[in-house]
Amino acid sequence: MKIALAQLNPTVGDLDDNLEKLKLHFTKVSRADTDLIVLPELFLTGYPPRDLLDDNSFINRCEQTLIKLIEISRSCPKTAILIGTVTRCQLKHGKKLFNSAVLIENGEILFTQNKTLLPAYDVFDENRYFEPAKEVQVCPFRGEILGISICEDAWNEDAAPLPHLYEQHPLAQLSAAGATLFINLSASPYYLGKEQIRLELLTRQSRHYGLPLLMVNQIGGNDELIFDGCSLALNNSGEVVSQAAQFAEEIIYIDSRDLKQSVLPDTKVTPPTRMDQLECALILGIRDYFRKCGFAETIIGLSGGIDSALTCALAVKALGPDKVWGVTMPSPYSSGGSIEDSRILADNLGIHFDILPIKNLFQSYLDTLQPIFADLPAGLAEENIQARIRGNLLMSIANKFNRLLLTTGNKSELAVGYCTLYGDMSGGLAPISDLPKGLVYELARHCNRDGIIIPEATLTKEPSAELRPDQKDQDSLPPYDLLDRVLELYIDEGIAVNEIVANEGFSKETVSWIISAVKRNEYKRRQAPPGLKVTSKAFGCGRRMPIAARY
Repeated sequence: MKIALAQLNPTVGDLDDNLEKLKLHFTKVSRADTDLIVLPELFLTGYPPRDLLDDNSFINRCEQTLIKLIEISRSCPKTAILIGTVTRCQLKHGKKLFNSAVLIENGEILFTQNKTLLPAYDVFDENRYFEPAKEVQVCPFRGEILGISICEDAWNEDAAPLPHLYEQHPLAQLSAAGATLFINLSASPYYLGKEQIRLELLTRQSRHYGLPLLMVNQIGGNDELIFDGCSLALNNSGEVVSQAAQFAEEIIYIDSRDLKQSVLPDTKVTPPTRMDQLECALILGIRDYFRKCGFAETIIGLSGGIDSALTCALAVKALGPDKVWGVTMPSPYSSGGSIEDSRILADNLGIHFDILPIKNLFQSYLDTLQPIFADLPAGLAEENIQARIRGNLLMSIANKFNRLLLTTGNKSELAVGYCTLYGDMSGGLAPISDLPKGLVYELARHCNRDGIIIPEATLTKEPSAELRPDQKDQDSLPPYDLLDRVLELYIDEGIAVNEIVANEGFSKETVSWIISAVKRNEYKRRQAPPGLKVTSKAFGCGRRMPIAARY
């Protein structure tokens, strides 16, 4: 049997476009005498559809689109389609929908398998919408017995090194029912290292049951989430027979006979480097966010610092230099070096560049506020005025020219609130808000691998907000390497103060200050633009902390 794994990029809610994309590729693979084309989880709706699933008119459209697909299947009767979509649950109690894999051939639905395991952790909300499958069955098809599962169904292992999250083991049930081939439809979001975790997991499953396993994963950016693809075929020894590209649409073809043979050493895939992956993920996330939200161009505030420089470099790679507009807005405390570094960056990238001094605007604010501020000493309020003036100017330009403003803050600053609401937090997307400061520097240096794009001075000077004379970030924050490590332990790994102090040797005062700052700035993060998730625990939809809380 010849199988095509169609690693495609759907748009959430765009049922017509998703269907057209499938129709185009369905016609192509059928010409190649393919028996079965396999699409990712919830491909027709795009993943994750979130509360669109609460809209009955949307579900009606999903059903109508599935009917259209069934009719389309008649045009290529020798090629069947296995696709992820929603179907209605007819039970009197429980949720009204299933997350389903539907097998279609020549105008008929041959088989439907609903998802059994519905994750409700990190970014997942599936038990909010879906009813779990009531039974797991296999499907005889063209000489094979298909054991069809959907994403999480493959993540609960009999041979797992981690504790089980669920009582049921769908792959074990499929194996016991006589499956000869596992097929998993996935929408598995990316973070650094995820592709290796996923490969090792599926390899263990294949080896444990002694069965070949096919996994097709969605690619593309949908809001904060990035999907990396890496669809693969494993033989019954858990060896990779074929693997699709990362962060790109691709169709790979598998002959079921190859799934029973050993893999030659020279056919193994060499994965991209960590920084290559990170760069590709962020470029894809930016590009798809703009495309799917209906924007073509961006504006970015350039400070001469590392964060705005990296954001700008990524935007140029995602959108093209003619779509990026850089603006630097010097205040009385901006150094000449920062203005020049911004200009050099713009020249290196080939983008449009403007300088808008804010000295007079800043003074006007101070004059207006003087009767209220009176003789109180200048401090944080005056510093933040400058950031808010800049945010206002950038948003005004964005509105006037129909551009989307990119926010340039990083995860370290966002974590402890070293950012200004309605100032440098203004914007429609925060591409690097899940990158700790150390990772920002690492990726910025990677951007310079083929020549200087980000000025060397930007990479080497001490970080500064330049909102008061001789200001440095380290006047207000612990050293970034210490800060990043504490944040990783506390946010990503959930380790408490005393354990961090005992294991890392940091002072309790410093660790307590960092964690206290994280907690008291939750209200800021709740108002931040969406950020692209590239670590295992990002702020936003995957971390839901109360604001009005004392803990």
